[in-house]
This record gives sequence, structure tokens and C-alpha cells, in this order.
Amino acid sequence: MSHYHAVVWLDHSEAHVMHVSPDDVEKSVIHPAKPHTRLHAKGGVVGAGRQAEDPAYYHGIVEALKDAQEILVVGPAHAKLQLIKHIHAHDHGMASKVIGVETVDHPSDAQLVAYARKYFVAKDRMRSQT
Repeated sequence: MSHYHAVVWLDHSEAHVMHVSPDDVEKSVIHPAKPHTRLHAKGGVVGAGRQAEDPAYYHGIVEALKDAQEILVVGPAHAKLQLIKHIHAHDHGMASKVIGVETVDHPSDAQLVAYARKYFVAKDRMRSQT
């Protein structure tokens, strides 16, 4: 089944992709190929102290979102911004489908679906007023 709206909540450990309609939800969870480990910069050591991004992880998220026409990207930290950078660099057609990027901590799946439905209703209402 295809849905018009999708929301993805992600951090560096996993992504929850939800295709939502008013009365249905399709969910998938994507994990990076390599587990994310936190690296800390140490004094006197050359390097940024950050683990390299996993392009395959972001590509998997994009694949899970490909049928959606409007996408909301949410998450607690930088992974959501890395996904947006990946989309702009590698999946130009999807960039126009991303209608919002929001900071959201760690919701349950039910909270994420409720948040997305409320967000999309508000966006649709705003569009109809213009």
C-alpha cells in the first residue's frame, strides 16, 4: 500500500520510517551496517573525534521513503541533518518532497504517528489558506 505522507525519526543507531494515512500506518526500522560508536577527541590526537557517516544507512532510509510524496524528518540530534545532506547530494528528486525537519527527542511509535498526523494536517491547512 502506498501512502502520501511519511515521517522518519532517526538517530545514528536506527531510523523509524512510518508511512501514514488517516487510518493506517506502515512501519519499517532501518539500522546502519556498522553499529554507531561515540568517539571522543583527546588532547594531542589529530582528527575530529567523529565517526564517519554511513552512506548506506542513509541510502536505506531514502529507499524506505521513496513512495511518499511528502516527508517529515525528525530526530534528536545531527543524524536528521546528515540525512538531508545525503538527500541533496544523492537523491535530488526526493529533496522537494521533504516538507519539514524538526527536532524531536525519543517518541514512541504511537507518539511519532500522532505528531506526524498533526503536522501534516496543519501543513495542509496552511496550504489551503494561501
